Amino acid sequence: MIKKLFAEFFGTFWLVFGGCGSAIFASQIAPASNGQLGILLIGVALAFGLTVLTMAYAVGHISGGHFNPAVSFGLLAGGRFPAKDLLPYVAAQCLGAIGAAGALFVILSGSGTPDFSGPGAFATNFYGEAVYFGKSYSMGAAFLTEFLLTAFFLIIIMGATDKFADGKFAGIAIGLGLTLIHLISIPITNTSVNPARSLSQAVFVGGNAMSQLWLFWVAPILGAVAGGLIYKFLLQRNGMEPLGN
Repeated sequence: MIKKLFAEFFGTFWLVFGGCGSAIFASQIAPASNGQLGILLIGVALAFGLTVLTMAYAVGHISGGHFNPAVSFGLLAGGRFPAKDLLPYVAAQCLGAIGAAGALFVILSGSGTPDFSGPGAFATNFYGEAVYFGKSYSMGAAFLTEFLLTAFFLIIIMGATDKFADGKFAGIAIGLGLTLIHLISIPITNTSVNPARSLSQAVFVGGNAMSQLWLFWVAPILGAVAGGLIYKFLLQRNGMEPLGN
């Protein structure tokens, strides 16, 4: 069990450090004479996907590669994860995420006092704020977005890791799935689908990031549970049940 918890700690650390780190340091770099050098939203979305893909293959065989409290809840609902391991997994994930955010804070402080004013600072999640393209999305829109995307993320995870699927490619499907999720929802909520990732950044920023944090726990967990149940009861094959034509 200790090895599993360390795997979840380091996997979630890498997810936050790589994904949020790309948003903080590389998403917007001052334009050079030949144009913008930053990786922009597409690059940040890819970075999050790559963190999960790489850690899925690095430590997924040890802990199952959740790296996300919502995923643990969803796999529990889907019958793929024991209830007795839920709280230790969530604790390890949150500690890994906060540890990564702490490292990012120290690095960012190396360039001066960090400016955490405004929504989305330090890669925090938000709703009801016009951060991208002059558009803001309501609490209800943000909740629905996080719910649906996490539900589909669980369907992808459970399908890709099903005993009838080719498990060699599961990490690729899951990583690309998370990339797509970010491409859809960065402009809406800065993309959570992961309560530990939301918590870690909000702890250092405080203010509205903390007051809005409830949504980025409740919506992803409910969505993950829904996705786990949908796969278990509507999609999962039983035994040697033949596929339809």
